[in-house]
Amino acid sequence: MTDEASSSELIDPQGRIIDYLRISVTDRCDLRCVYCMSEKMSFLPRAQLLTLEEIHRLARIFVEMGVGRIRITGGEPLVRRNVVSLIQRIGELPGLDKLCLTTNATQLPRHAKQLKAAGVTRINISLDSLRPDRFRRITRNGDLNRVLRGIDAAIEAGFPHIKINAVILKGRNEDEVIDLARFALQRDLDISYIEEMPLGQIDDHDRAESFCSSDEILEQLQQTFRLQPCPGEGGGPSRYHAVDGYRARIGFISPHSHNFCASCNRVRLTA
Repeated sequence: MTDEASSSELIDPQGRIIDYLRISVTDRCDLRCVYCMSEKMSFLPRAQLLTLEEIHRLARIFVEMGVGRIRITGGEPLVRRNVVSLIQRIGELPGLDKLCLTTNATQLPRHAKQLKAAGVTRINISLDSLRPDRFRRITRNGDLNRVLRGIDAAIEAGFPHIKINAVILKGRNEDEVIDLARFALQRDLDISYIEEMPLGQIDDHDRAESFCSSDEILEQLQQTFRLQPCPGEGGGPSRYHAVDGYRARIGFISPHSHNFCASCNRVRLTA
């Protein structure tokens, strides 16, 4: 611990202050995105998962140790039974500044208002295609209209910050970069383009062949939009650009081409 650090700060061996906790409340998902998991994915037996009470207790301990931001993830977090009540309890923890959620939006028509009331302030929504047939192929079983209804429900619920996350894959959706940007920007939603990461078990495509770098995506966007890098961005992996004529921003999460591990400020808890 450094002289400047308080006794409540978490500091890793590299001297980085850890103030952000990601909690994966389940490994299950109602979609089977080709870049994320196998179509016949085997999930953990439910009896092996942390209980909601155990997750809440760990969240409380992390907040007491200086973590000010928690993100709930999965799998798809909203498929876990009673997760909204867990999120509400976490949102009530003294000292927690931001409560965030990453979701595929399929369950948002049912839960958006409850999540807003529970204290969620930021939602990241995965959306990789605006074409129903292509969306179904990428997710293997997804209904695009259901996801779009979820996005509308989040907007209607009034979350202060909603962001679209899009994974761009060569041979699948690289021709939708501009359409996805317009979709987000016209709704005052930030959008981040994410380089495919070598995580999870997949069997549907070759990651080396499908990889599309952030620089390639940026080059596409610059042909349509006037972009200006946002100075002083920190606290996360996204490198944001302001877009002339829009309030929302375009970001890039580039674990391969622009590695951000050195500035990492987070830890992950898996259920």
